[in-house]
Amino acid sequence: DSVDLYQIHWPSPILSPETMMEGMLECVQRGWTRTVGVSNFGQKRMLRAYSTLARHGVALASNQVHYSLLSREVEKNGTLARCKELGVRLIAYSPLEKGLLTGKYSLENPPPGVRASQYADMLAKLPPIIKLLKEIGQNHGDRTAAQVSLNWLICKGALPIPGAKNVRQAEENAGGAGWQLTDDDVARLDAASDDFRSY
Repeated sequence: DSVDLYQIHWPSPILSPETMMEGMLECVQRGWTRTVGVSNFGQKRMLRAYSTLARHGVALASNQVHYSLLSREVEKNGTLARCKELGVRLIAYSPLEKGLLTGKYSLENPPPGVRASQYADMLAKLPPIIKLLKEIGQNHGDRTAAQVSLNWLICKGALPIPGAKNVRQAEENAGGAGWQLTDDDVARLDAASDDFRSY
C-alpha cells in the first residue's frame, strides 16, 4: 500500500531538513508514498528540503502552512513566492481562522470557550473585513464571506483546506472553488487586511 502524499508535520529542533528528507526519500524508494511534503517550513528550511530531494530526482510536492486573509506572514516572509518559484504547492491550513472569516462571530457574539478572550482584539478589528467579504460575495452570485475568503487564497496560488463540522459547512466550503475573484477584488481584500495581525 502507498499513500499519495506524506508530509513532515513540523521542523525538528534536533534533526536537519536534510536528515528528515533522507528518511522521506527512503519512504519513496520503498514505495510507501508517491510524493513528499513538509509543513510549517519557512523558505530557508523548505529550500534545504527541496534541494536534498532534488539531488535524488524527487520533487518536494507541498508545504502546509498557516495562511488566511488575516494571517499573511507567508506572503511577507517570502515563503509563498519561493513555493511558486520551486513549483511547491502551498497548502493553507486554518484558512477561515477557526470561523472568524465566516462572519458568524463578533464582539457581541464571540466564539465559545477560550477563543472568546483569545480573539477579542481580532473581533474588534474584523467588521470592515467581513463587510467587504460580503459585498464582494454579492457581486459573485451571492457567495458567502467564507467562500470569498477561500477563493482569495486560491487566487493567491494556495490550496486551502478548511475544516467542516457538518454537511452544510462542507458544501459551503466547496462553493469557494469553481469561480474566480477579479484582480480588483483581490487588491481590495489585500488592502483591507494588509495591516491585520492575527496574533
